[in-house]
Amino acid sequence: MNSNLMRAALSAAERGWHVFPLLPKTKRPALHGEAACSRTGVCASGHRKWEQRATSDPDRIRSTWTHAPFNIGIATGPSGLVVVDLDRPKHKGSADAPDGAATFGALCERTGHTVPDTYRVRTASGGWHLYFTTPPGIRLANTAGSLAPLVDTRGWGGYVVAAGSTTPAGSYTVVDDRTPAQLPAWIARLLEEPEPRPVQPFAWPTISGSRAATAALERECQTVMTAPEGAGNITLNRCAFKVGRFVAWGDIARHVVEEAFQGAGEARGLTAAECRATIRSALDSSIRKARPRDAA
Repeated sequence: MNSNLMRAALSAAERGWHVFPLLPKTKRPALHGEAACSRTGVCASGHRKWEQRATSDPDRIRSTWTHAPFNIGIATGPSGLVVVDLDRPKHKGSADAPDGAATFGALCERTGHTVPDTYRVRTASGGWHLYFTTPPGIRLANTAGSLAPLVDTRGWGGYVVAAGSTTPAGSYTVVDDRTPAQLPAWIARLLEEPEPRPVQPFAWPTISGSRAATAALERECQTVMTAPEGAGNITLNRCAFKVGRFVAWGDIARHVVEEAFQGAGEARGLTAAECRATIRSALDSSIRKARPRDAA
């Protein structure tokens, strides 16, 4: 196990990627935290976090992986990488919900592009990591759901679990070993810090439905409008999913829900197109999975 993981860590380093140890069979860094730092050795001049300690030095890698079967973390920023993480739904009973691969594919289609071909890893949970090199002159941080629901990115301040690592859920496996492509310009533009969009005034549509349904819709629309920066899309997806059961039960008309969430999403600063796609996907999934009212 040690030798296999060491070879995987060295293989990543040969590509110029900076690696560091993760606790065996986990995704958590194996390095000490700041509170436990003795300020000696590599930390003599101050605590060094995993991003600072990640290395492509083969001697350091051999020395580290000789001690234990550590999983492998790749610090994306120092490695010159941006990794697009296409995740699987995590909530219970969501087997038929769109996953990150589907929502990313829909984003590519809406913007007139194909899903890029690049170095690709199958994750332990059944998702995908798409590796890209960072375009010159830009510095990208992590994002969570800002491209599309269940689509995160890892740049500076982030890391991914490298191929060759294993967790109780499964292994991380390379499925396309080509040299990583440069991050497409259209994705880079979406990830760069945008100018803050002015919040548009929101006018409530005329809502008719049961008291519980209208209260839920108003509450979830308010949540969308106050979502943190960068989390508008994923918040819209989650909130629309919650209200979908009332549509399935006949307590409120679907077009009323769609109109309300469309207004809330655009008021939050999302584009009309991404609102429509996200609302449609969330409601379709929620309606399919809604349990009977007496079992909810």
